[in-house]
Amino acid sequence: MLSFGRMRKRIEPVVLCAQIASAFFDTGLQMVVKERCANMTDALYPTPTEDSRQKAMSNFYMIYNMVSKFVPILPAILLAKVGDLGYRKIPIVIPLVGYLVSRVVLLMVIVMDLPIEAMFGGVVVHGLSGGFCSYWAGVMALVSLTSTEEDRSLHMMHIELIYGIAGLIGSLVSGHLFQLYSVDFKQGTLLVSLSVLLYLLCFIYSTFFFRMPSVSTSAQERNETNGIVNEQYSRNIFNIVLLFASGILYDVAVGGGMEILVTFEMKEPLNWTATQVGYGNAAGFLVFLTSFLGVMVMSRWVSDVTLIIIGMVSFAAGIYFMAFVTATYMFYLARALTLFALIPMPTIRALLSKQVNGSSYGITLISLQLCFKIASLAYTPIYTKVYQATLDWFPGFVFTLSSIITVLATIPVSMVGCRAGRADGYERIPGN
Repeated sequence: MLSFGRMRKRIEPVVLCAQIASAFFDTGLQMVVKERCANMTDALYPTPTEDSRQKAMSNFYMIYNMVSKFVPILPAILLAKVGDLGYRKIPIVIPLVGYLVSRVVLLMVIVMDLPIEAMFGGVVVHGLSGGFCSYWAGVMALVSLTSTEEDRSLHMMHIELIYGIAGLIGSLVSGHLFQLYSVDFKQGTLLVSLSVLLYLLCFIYSTFFFRMPSVSTSAQERNETNGIVNEQYSRNIFNIVLLFASGILYDVAVGGGMEILVTFEMKEPLNWTATQVGYGNAAGFLVFLTSFLGVMVMSRWVSDVTLIIIGMVSFAAGIYFMAFVTATYMFYLARALTLFALIPMPTIRALLSKQVNGSSYGITLISLQLCFKIASLAYTPIYTKVYQATLDWFPGFVFTLSSIITVLATIPVSMVGCRAGRADGYERIPGN
């Protein structure tokens, strides 16, 4: 009973099951979009080409991704405010409803042969429930409240590790599950049905069984009562601006590159099957494990800012190499170079949480997520059109662009490190 009581205070089961379900959905969607776009271009053009199929796929993902990032903006703000009022479960539970509905829509697309455009309706419902923006910010706000400043980066990376392991497991088996079908069930039915079931279990657990753990009193909150935070207010505001700038630039680089990678994998010379798609996604989630180990080892000797820069340099190197990938083994070599690429985001969130008091964790973290969403409204069509324009002469050009933007993202966070170093060089002299 004690073990069950402790388990009810852990958010990890929700993160684990939801991400396995998400990995199933991602592979299913990717293969269904490939099939439907190929059928559509074959029907429209007497002699369809690989480029026409690539443009059809990239156009679908452009609209799908823009809708998924624009619609959640207002709902996510409202859910964050509700969470900061003390209802910390709400920003996690409500998005799970949207996830569940959007996965049901994909199942209907497969089973009932609905047009692939029906997914736009599913993603609208997903967005109106707050989407990933609200869900992940809610999880991270909960982690921030239940950890101290000293170990917050490690706690956040621990959640990212669980997220990554779940994605790794889900991706490894998703390709095989997608291909399982019988006379009565179409290809992909079993895979998406399992995704729906797992999201349903997550919703039931988080709504009826999960209990809020005790809140940790952080060093910053103790300092508030001593009046120290007020004296550092202006310095913290500038640090927040710099961290937001660095996070947004890095999100543009990673988000833009990864969105195009989904289409790039379906293009010759790779032209992956469902199983290869699953393995490729698994390689991406393996980075969560290597990033967690990197934080565990390196955090003993280097600062949070240095960790962020190491992670950014790792991604810049890997995504630059991805631009020249022409075979599957080269893809995995490029992925290997990004082994620390997941360190920056949770560490930036941890640094941000140290700049504000506990009652503002939710709105601060959701503001960061919303900045990512707003930025994506610009970079999603830009990356898509650049990719389509460079298909003939250099399909990997967008990955080179991501590498350059990542290098630029190291500048603001380096300034935070310099400012922290200068601040540490002075000792505060108390007054009489």
